[in-house]
Amino acid sequence: MGRAFQNRKESMAKTAGQKTKVYSKYGKAIYSVAKSGGSDPEGNLALRSLIDKAKKDQVPTHVIEKAIDKANGAGGEDYAEARY
Repeated sequence: MGRAFQNRKESMAKTAGQKTKVYSKYGKAIYSVAKSGGSDPEGNLALRSLIDKAKKDQVPTHVIEKAIDKANGAGGEDYAEARY
């Protein structure tokens, strides 16, 4: 291909890694808040504010919906908030 392709490839890989980190962070946070306080954003103010923050950080809607759906279903991981 060429050097220009390599430069773009490295740049795209770098931004993809950063986006993945942000999406994962919000996915886990939304999951734990929805699991503990209910999955309806109208009734769960913490969930609503977290969704608003995620949308400001340009997290895709499917990531938010997937985390909420996962909280509604049985099983899966349990992300409890902990301090070290």
